[in-house]
Parts: sequence; C-alpha cells; structure tokens
Amino acid sequence: MSYVDEVYARVVAQNPNEPEYHQAVKEVLDSLKLVIDANEEKYRAVSLLERFVEPERIISFRVPWVDDKGNVQINKGYRVQFNSAIGVYKGGLRFHPTVNQSILKFLGFEQVLKNSLTGLPIGGGKGGSNFDPKGKSDREVMAFCQSFMTELYRHIGPNVDCPAGDIGVGGREIGYMFGQYKRITKHYEGVLTGKGLTFGGSLVRTEATGYGLIYILNEMLTHNNHSLEGKTVIVSGSGNVAIYAVEKLQQYGAKVVAMCDSNGYIYDKDGIKLDVVKNIKEVRRARISEYVKEVPTAVYTEGKGIWSIPCDIALPCATQNELDLEDAKMLKANGCIAVAEGANMPTTREATDYFLENGVLFMPGKAANAGGVATSALEQSQNSMRMSWTFEEVDAKLKDIMVNIFAKAADAAERYGVPGNYVAGANIAGFEKVANAMMAQGIV
Repeated sequence: MSYVDEVYARVVAQNPNEPEYHQAVKEVLDSLKLVIDANEEKYRAVSLLERFVEPERIISFRVPWVDDKGNVQINKGYRVQFNSAIGVYKGGLRFHPTVNQSILKFLGFEQVLKNSLTGLPIGGGKGGSNFDPKGKSDREVMAFCQSFMTELYRHIGPNVDCPAGDIGVGGREIGYMFGQYKRITKHYEGVLTGKGLTFGGSLVRTEATGYGLIYILNEMLTHNNHSLEGKTVIVSGSGNVAIYAVEKLQQYGAKVVAMCDSNGYIYDKDGIKLDVVKNIKEVRRARISEYVKEVPTAVYTEGKGIWSIPCDIALPCATQNELDLEDAKMLKANGCIAVAEGANMPTTREATDYFLENGVLFMPGKAANAGGVATSALEQSQNSMRMSWTFEEVDAKLKDIMVNIFAKAADAAERYGVPGNYVAGANIAGFEKVANAMMAQGIV
C-alpha cells in the first residue's frame, strides 16, 4: 500500500461518519501522489502526511441563547484550527443548520491549501454553528452572536486565529461578534474580518470572492486562447459570491442567463438584470422566484436543473456537491468549455474527473474562490497598520493575487507532467509551501 493510501485509510478509520472530510482528503491526496511518491522517504520519516491531514485543534462548545418568546435555545459551536505552519489560522464562520464537524474539517483542510496559494502569511481554519439566522429577528441574531463569541473569544486573536464570514455570517453577524469580543477583552484589534467600513473593514471585501473568481477564470481562458467577451454563463446561487461574479462577468462582456437559490432557478435569455437580483437578495432578502414578477420575460423553475441550460461557462457558487456527474455530462453535451468553482467543493469527485478527462477547463475552488480570504488578509494588514486603502488599491492587489494563483497552479501542473490539470496544480502548489514550512518547524 502506498503512503498516500495508508494515510487515507487512517483518516477514514479514525474519523468515521465524516463523508465530506473523507472526500476532501482523498481528492487532495490523490492529486498530490506525484509529489508524495517523489519525496516519500523524507515525508514518512517525520509523518508529514499524518500531521497534514489532522487538525491541530478542534474546539466544540454549546451556545445557549434566549429567543423572542423567552425560550432558551441551545446550538452547537465549533472552531477547527487546522494548520498554522505558514501563519495565524484564517477561515470563515458558517451559521447554517447543516453545519457539523465533518463539514468544518473539510472546509478547514481546503482552507489550508487555499490560503497557501494566496501567497499571504495565513494558516487554515474554519468554524461555525448549526444556528440558522434565516427567519430570526435582529435581536435573536445578536443574542446568539454574543453567546457564541463569549466562548469563541478565548481561542482567537489577531496573532492567533482571525475568523471571517461565510454562509449565514454577513456584516450584521460580524458586527455583533466584534462588539462582544471588544466588550469582553477590552481590545480594539483586527480579530475578525468582514467588518463594516466604519470600524476597520476593507473596501472590496463584499465583492472579493466573486470578483476574484472572474479574475482567475479570465486568466485560465486567456491562457487557453479563449475570451469572456460574448460568452453565455450560468452562475448557481444568488448570494454574495454569485452576485459579484455576475457583476464582474458583465463588466467583461459576458452574458449571464441563469441564477438560483435553494428553491429553484431563473432563466433570462436576454441576460440577468443584476439590479433586480440585488434588490431581491440584498435588500428584501426574498426568494429568487420574485425575479419573474419584475422581469416577466424570464422563466422560474422549481427545484434542481440549472445545469441543463446550454452555456459556454458554468460557475457553481452555491454549496458543496451541487454539480454531479449527470450535470457534468449535460454541460459538456451542451457545449460548456469551462467550469470554475465559486463555492467550496461544489463539484462532486466524479464530475470533476469527467471534466478533466473530457477537455473542459476546470478551476477548483481552493484556487478560484480564494479572493475572499485574500481580501480578508488584506483587511488584517490594514488593521495592523491602522490605515485603509482605496477601492482601486485593494482591487488591484486582489487581481494580482488571483493572476499569481493561476500562474502557480499552471506551473505546478507543468512541472509534474499534467499540464492543464489545475486541480493537481493548485493542490501541489499549495501543499509544497505548507510542507516545506512544516518540515522546517520540526515535529509540532
């Protein structure tokens, strides 16, 4: 049995009933096999892989809070501090009913490589709760966030662990948590990113993941003799990532014809009217189905099926494993030439392999959606210096980071004899930096 297979078998045996975590580890280790086989003796001697796939620390706690009816509610809270070899732990907090330890370990593991690719000094972590902010009043969300931070504050800090937002955690939630952190610690410091602009937030943070996705997509297309101009695009989701990916796509001259939420999808053959979507999702916090009331020429369809719409480019920006093998086959049959992941692991392993084997350009999430964490790290830098940069300055830095991530992934794929395989390239480039740092720091 190879070293890679041994380590994967150990992960499955020691972490039962954690399918998302197993999936993430297998995908990464399989694509790292070329590197690991070439350095097996060196890595085995210090159990590097065993340490690489195991979080440094998992914190689990209860979160009691009182709802508007005076009833006491209890949720579970977590922080997975995965790897600090190249910097302080950095990664989002997710508030969603599906949150569990397996999902957070998969996200934290992916975050290690994603953060490494940015070139910035940040390690990987992830956290959150099974609390659902949807349908809760502002007072209930504040009560939960304050209780959550009353435990979490013991484990974080600007030089220890700097969380950000994720699904269910936007500016409102970050604000409530930052206020509670400051109240408890008496420290005004850059411990959370995604803050409001009036108290240490960074310009471009809202747009960063969506913009970054399109910057690296544009690099991949250009490198392969394609252009975004005039392309037809499907973007799944209608949250932060999807909205600002659409905004940047339209600036590049592409036409987005479909978006969705968890209930269903809209198809607008004339091109999505982004101002309408922004009003529905950012102002009214309503369902995407409302779009057809304002744009009667559009069509709304309940349930899954967005990937059946013909397109040149598909951008899954909603949630993990939303694009499966059948979807991949439909996209290819309908002429799709490129897929880039705006969400974390939204494409199943079978679908990813199908794209790679059938000539569809594919950029994995750890590279494609790294713009969010990159700009979070830029916010950390601004907080440390007690200054702020202009929108143009931050946007230019973001674009440079995404262009460099593509270059690293493309170079690593070339060096290991798999040109054009950006999944392997991104994993290898991210891993090399972390592995070298771990080797240098001894058995810790």
